[in-house]
Amino acid sequence: MRVVSLLPSATEIVYALGLGERLVGVTFECDEPPAARSEKTVVVGGRDTKGMAPGEIDEYVRSQFAAGADLYTLHAGALAALAPDLILTQDLCRVCALPSGHVEEALDHLGCRADVLSLDPHTLDEVLATIVAVGERAGVPDRAAALVAALRDRLAAVAARVAGRPRPRVLVVEWVDPPFRAGHWVPDLVTAAGGTPVAARPGARSVQAEWAELAAAEPDLVVVSPCGYHLDGAAAQAETVARHFPGRQVWAIDADGLVVRPGPRLVDGVEALAAVIHPEAAAPPPPGAVQRIA
Repeated sequence: MRVVSLLPSATEIVYALGLGERLVGVTFECDEPPAARSEKTVVVGGRDTKGMAPGEIDEYVRSQFAAGADLYTLHAGALAALAPDLILTQDLCRVCALPSGHVEEALDHLGCRADVLSLDPHTLDEVLATIVAVGERAGVPDRAAALVAALRDRLAAVAARVAGRPRPRVLVVEWVDPPFRAGHWVPDLVTAAGGTPVAARPGARSVQAEWAELAAAEPDLVVVSPCGYHLDGAAAQAETVARHFPGRQVWAIDADGLVVRPGPRLVDGVEALAAVIHPEAAAPPPPGAVQRIA
């Protein structure tokens, strides 16, 4: 079976299932594992925003949507040449990846008959269910079941360590200019790590907020997890966030690696958050996972 992944989290799932050799196509944002982008055909491109400030990125995204334009470009010819059997895509977020409808239209136009699986989880449990779904479609259901069981064992271990302890109020900021409150599975990560998510939207889309509104939630600690950034970028933005929360702990976290991509590494994110929320009980976070700013 030849597999194409049109979102970074799906690429991570494919490799976690031991199917890296079957993966033939990825997006320009698939950076984990590094071999995904260096050894596979890139079939989805987009604007490189690394040199842009968060406010500039927000303005660019809004202007593209207002003009009816897409953020991503499907290289249809390259996709057809790969002759995939299974394509992994999504409809969850137009900002995060190419919608599945665009893919299906392109396949119809090209006469391709690949199986298209849209991964659209809204909660942590649904993220784990997508791993099972990919395993079933790829013909390795036993591997998927074993992987999910191992991930659930790790979640249970965190729950046991933080059981009976006070649950601090935790605010996760998903974007800083303008600020966005956490949504989808992110509040679940906080809960699993032994905290109480505040100003959050569990299972729903992240939405814009005002700093005064977020401060009014009276968080005990703030975690800055901007979508599209690893720890260095998150830490730089957390310096600005800290000014809005004097006297509070402010932490930056590797957002792309641990929080915002709905794949197996979300459990790494739970473990890292537990180390921040309950340092006396949880295992220390690995290097490069979190950084205290204030």
